[in-house]
Amino acid sequence: MIRTPLRPLARVIEAREHGENPDHIEAMERSKRNQVAQHKLRKRAEARLTILGLAFFLGFAAIGGKMVVLALSEPKEPTLIASSSKIYSQRADIIDRNGAVLATNLITTALYAQPHKILNPVAAVEKLIKIFPDIDADKLLKNFTGKRKFIWVRKKISPEQQQLVHDIGEPGLLFGPREMRLYPNGTLAAHILGGTSFGKEDVRAAELIGVAGVEKFFDDRMRDPAQVDNPLQLSIDLTAQATMRRVVEGGMKIMNAKGAAAILMDVHTGEIISMVSLPDFDPNKRPRPLVKGNQSDSPLFNRAAQGVYELGSTFKLFTVAASLDEGLVTEDTMIDTRGPIKWGKFKIRDFHDYGKQLSVMDVIVKSSNIGTARIAQNMGADTQKKYLDALGLFTPTSVELAEAKHIKPLLPPNWSELSTMTVSYGHGIAVTPLHLASAYATLANGGYKVNPTLLKVDGKTAYGPRVLKDATSKTLMRMLRNVVTRGTASFGEVKGYSVGGKTGSADKPKPSGGYYDDKVIATFASVFPTDDPKYVLILTLDEPTIEAAGEVRRTAGWTAVPVVTELITRLAPVLNMRPEVAGSGKVHYTQVKN
Repeated sequence: MIRTPLRPLARVIEAREHGENPDHIEAMERSKRNQVAQHKLRKRAEARLTILGLAFFLGFAAIGGKMVVLALSEPKEPTLIASSSKIYSQRADIIDRNGAVLATNLITTALYAQPHKILNPVAAVEKLIKIFPDIDADKLLKNFTGKRKFIWVRKKISPEQQQLVHDIGEPGLLFGPREMRLYPNGTLAAHILGGTSFGKEDVRAAELIGVAGVEKFFDDRMRDPAQVDNPLQLSIDLTAQATMRRVVEGGMKIMNAKGAAAILMDVHTGEIISMVSLPDFDPNKRPRPLVKGNQSDSPLFNRAAQGVYELGSTFKLFTVAASLDEGLVTEDTMIDTRGPIKWGKFKIRDFHDYGKQLSVMDVIVKSSNIGTARIAQNMGADTQKKYLDALGLFTPTSVELAEAKHIKPLLPPNWSELSTMTVSYGHGIAVTPLHLASAYATLANGGYKVNPTLLKVDGKTAYGPRVLKDATSKTLMRMLRNVVTRGTASFGEVKGYSVGGKTGSADKPKPSGGYYDDKVIATFASVFPTDDPKYVLILTLDEPTIEAAGEVRRTAGWTAVPVVTELITRLAPVLNMRPEVAGSGKVHYTQVKN
């Protein structure tokens, strides 16, 4: 950097020669230097002012832009998101196959207390008792006068109750927002939906968690914030469900049964259109599980998906199906039915004496234990187990119920020749009615395995691997039709709908071992229409009895079959199925397309 001196020598000498004062030269140089410094300072100040002005401009532009966005956007309430709170109170709705609401959320209020702020605990308790008569007054007063800082009084209260509590005027009684789960149809589909309860909770929100049924099975999906606005659509038809529950409840009372289970399933998709288990409960007021006694006596127990029963002669169709498919018999093959069959100390008998022999068709129609046992002997245990396993009778069902995924069929510990014979007519093996429905759907749809589902299926079919030949399936449907027209299910005829089915009456086992002499599980496994199967309908009655024709009747033909007849009569119109046109010989119906 070249710095000019304040008193340059050349100019000073020149000034002295002309008699001028050299100090003027120094003053001029100092002035020039000051002007340069001031110019630099001015430039710097101007740059700073420009930057500051630009910053203000950008700031006001951002604020103005945000105001424009807010003015153009849809107004909504602000949501407070606390970093310390991870309680997700919202939960997706559940709807039936037609969009009817089965479960939704309802805004309600919780009542809590801060005892140290209550001015008159005794008066507060007295007034609360009038609003909530079931409150323990002594316990509440003890809490109000104790050292606790916070007490839940009620997790859910109605608007009317909230106003009455507000009128008490106690500053220590406070309210918090809640979302409760509402099941608008009450007991309908109770065992399917299951229910919810509160999980994590504070005074601002409470977490809703599934405790049973599809609510628990799909709990993560239901609580996912990204799925809250996407309802879970089930395969259930609410109208069919209401119809089935009403008829089954009436039939259970008429037949003096302890309990009942019914399942209506689409044979092509495995969709459960309706499923009823009685006695049932209201999921809005879900009862507590039993702490003692038999859990199957609880209304929470799902007899359709959890109840493991010996289902008797309904298994005979599986034995005949395997033998037909293996080419070991035809429907006209004659079977030795002389008895009883003796195996050690055990004897296999028929309910009636059917003579020396019956055709395979009549073994099913008349429900011969001896005939079925002979067919199973000829088939062998390995073939029997192969087909039963392929039909899904050895493993838990895949249905979307939390309670069902661990329910395994009860199989013989040692599959002897005697086991092969008894299993052939449904004794010594126990499955759920849902297992039975799935297996019969496979027999009816042409032999393709289907898995039961409570979700609506998009598409016409959901077939798994082939289990039986199509010709075998058609033969079995003819057999089931004959059971109704001239066999043990003669009360099962529904004019115009070509109903087929198989009865099953199994002695009920005692908890201590052995079987009751006067208690049975009565089952009717039906298919309709048999000439073009669409639905399987299973009904199981626990300990039914009815007086008919001067006798006490317990068998399925007298108890379960009439109830199924009424069910099909009521359900067919709901399912958009038209009866056979008189005199045309043709069936006109349409399957549910929703």
